[in-house]
Amino acid sequence: MAKMTLGELTGLLRECAGEAEGVDLDGEVLDTEFDELGYDSLALLQVTGRIEREYGITLADDTVSEAHTPRLLLDVVNESLSATA
Repeated sequence: MAKMTLGELTGLLRECAGEAEGVDLDGEVLDTEFDELGYDSLALLQVTGRIEREYGITLADDTVSEAHTPRLLLDVVNESLSATA
């Protein structure tokens, strides 16, 4: 399976939890903390649940909780995708 892109991740963030006013998810957000982007742990739980269902992978709760930025979350997701390929 192909790797998950930043565009796919930000699309899921928007679908699951919306987009905070004043936040541009189309900008340079790879290394911005999720809380600065307006996403709390509940929003990320919804997003990771969707990722697991849509991509057919299982993400470890502790690993996901340590992924504080889109880059780190994409790394976790893409590592899991590579492992199942």
